[in-house]
Amino acid sequence: MAEQESLMNIEKRTVEFSPHSRNIFFHILTQCNLKCSHCYINPEQHGTTVLDKETIFEWLRILVESEIDLRQLLGPHVAPQVNIPKIPQETNVIFLGGEPTLNPHLPDAISEAQRLGCRSITVDSNGYLFHDFLEKVSPDQLDFLSFSLDGSKPAVNDPIRGEGVFDVCTRNIRKAVAKGFATSLIFTVSSKNIDDLPNMVPLLRELGIERFFIQVIGIRGRSAGDWASNLQVDRENWNRIVPEVAQEVASSGIPVTYPKVYLDENEEFACAGLVADNYFVFPNGRIYRCPLCEDYPIHSLEIGHKGLMPRPPVRESDLFVLDIPEGCVLNKILHPGNIRYDEHGRPESRIACCMLKEELL
Repeated sequence: MAEQESLMNIEKRTVEFSPHSRNIFFHILTQCNLKCSHCYINPEQHGTTVLDKETIFEWLRILVESEIDLRQLLGPHVAPQVNIPKIPQETNVIFLGGEPTLNPHLPDAISEAQRLGCRSITVDSNGYLFHDFLEKVSPDQLDFLSFSLDGSKPAVNDPIRGEGVFDVCTRNIRKAVAKGFATSLIFTVSSKNIDDLPNMVPLLRELGIERFFIQVIGIRGRSAGDWASNLQVDRENWNRIVPEVAQEVASSGIPVTYPKVYLDENEEFACAGLVADNYFVFPNGRIYRCPLCEDYPIHSLEIGHKGLMPRPPVRESDLFVLDIPEGCVLNKILHPGNIRYDEHGRPESRIACCMLKEELL
């Protein structure tokens, strides 16, 4: 029975952080009932609109049915010999916010994504599940209902996400599992909670979680305004804890996805902007291809009644093709705290693309 359940976990589909994948991260609003210290939403850049049902349906259709010419989107800087692979048009859709269940049209959006033939449909929630969400959506409509939790107990999680959040989130995870929903859990690693990550292993099993995502803190949105808090995790602590915990979770039968962050000496750097097809869609119509850029108006595309339109240069995709010793040029520009240099001014390691991750089954 345990082997059968493990195989079922592997077969379930959700967002893919791998080459040749196509994912739509659809923010159907930016409002949220929480004020997490590492929230990446930036209303000034992402808008404050709560998308209505008609707009959600229209944008979903445009996004799912579109075939983007990546070479044209990347512009004239790409040499003809650079291999830009054709991305399969099977689409994974992830509904996000803010808190997506605050938008009363989320159940309709899920039904429309089903009708359009999306390969997988996921909802990322902070656990509060507004508007009787579990009563309005059935388990067979969602591949995964994903919850965010940043600690194995209230003493770790709640200073990051808000007082009482741990109890509400875990209670609703248990309720969702009891109703038959496949659940995943996202843990965002920062200096505030990395030492607690090993304690998540028994909690995942207790809650009945079917997939575990480990994320690295992104210095954007709210966290970008407080560099003094030093939220980033250095290479030694990351490599000391994260891969070992990921292996332990996977060995217990729960698939794990986590970012490499720091490449080994002989590992090649790859940019998801060149080898995958990711779209981060916000309520003001901006579409980014790299989440590191979301604090800046350099998005690659805009969406509206005219469909998908490349925005005028300079845009983020102009930077994807730059080859630098640090690996990711956007980490060099926007996340310099991830990079350390030796006495000769050379980077001690290259920074991996945040959208291409390790997966342990």
